[in-house]
Amino acid sequence: MSTTGERFKRAVEIMARLRAPGGCPWDREQSFDTIKPYTLEETYEVLEAIDNRDWKELTGELGDLLLQVLFYSQMAGEEGHFSIDDVLDRLANKLVDRHPHVFGEVKADTPAEVLRNWEALKAEEKKKELDAMGGEKAGDTDAPSVLAGVSSKMPALLEAHKLSSRAAHVGFDWPEIEGLFSKLEEETQELREELKDLPVKREAVGRGIAGSGKPQVPAELRERLEDEVGDLFFVLVNIARYLSLDPESALRKTNRKFKRRFQWMEEHLRANGRGPAQASMDELEDLWQQAKQQESRP
Repeated sequence: MSTTGERFKRAVEIMARLRAPGGCPWDREQSFDTIKPYTLEETYEVLEAIDNRDWKELTGELGDLLLQVLFYSQMAGEEGHFSIDDVLDRLANKLVDRHPHVFGEVKADTPAEVLRNWEALKAEEKKKELDAMGGEKAGDTDAPSVLAGVSSKMPALLEAHKLSSRAAHVGFDWPEIEGLFSKLEEETQELREELKDLPVKREAVGRGIAGSGKPQVPAELRERLEDEVGDLFFVLVNIARYLSLDPESALRKTNRKFKRRFQWMEEHLRANGRGPAQASMDELEDLWQQAKQQESRP
C-alpha cells in the first residue's frame, strides 16, 4: 500500500504528463483563464455533495477540486512562477503561523478567541505584505482595513457574510438579534415606500403573486429598488451570521426544496396531459400545498 505522499506524487506526475509534449491536447491548450470556470463549478459540486451527505460522491468531487490545484500549479511551474511544492510549503507554514495556540504559546480556549487571533494575525500579515511592496509611506501608522482581503469576486451572499463578520470581530455588530429584526422591518418599509412609485402593478402583467411578467420600471426607480432589495439581503445575511448559519448553504437548500416541489407539481399535471401554464393559479397553489404535505410525511 503506497503512502499518502506517494499517492500525491503520482497525481502530480500524471498532471505533468498530461501537459507535456505528447500529452493530452485538451489539457495542453488550457490556461489559467480557461480553467477558472471549472474551478467554480467543481467547488459548487463539492458543496452539493456535502449538503446531500453523499460521501462516495464527495470523494470524487474533492478529487476534482484537488485537480484544479494541481492544474494551476503545473501551469505556474511551466511559466516559472511557482510549483506545487511552494503551494504546500506556504499552506503548511500558514497553518502553523495562524495556530499559535496549538504550535506556540498563545492561549485560546474557545472558537471565538481562535477567530479573534486569526483575524489579528491575518491583518498583521497583510500589513507586512504592504510594507514589503512599499504600499505604505514611511512613518504611516494607519493600519490596513479590517475588510482588506475580502474578494469582490466571490458570490455576493458569501461576500456579505465575510464583510459583516470582519466588522463584527472589531465590535461593529448588533448587541442582540432583535436589533436585526427591527432593521429588517425598517428596510422592508423603505422598500414598500419605493414600490409606491411603480408605474405598473406586477399582478397586471404576471400571474398571481409570483407572476413572471416584468413591469417597465424607469432606470432611476430601478436603481433605488435595487439598493433597497440589496439592503434587505444584507440584513438577512447578518441574521444568518448571528445564528452561525451559512447563508449560501441555506439558500441552496431552499432552491432545491423549491425545485423538488415544483417538479412534483409538474409531474402531477403531466399525468393529466397538462403543464403549469394550463393550470389556474388556485390549482397551482393547491398543488403546491400538496407537494409540501408530501415532503412532511414520514
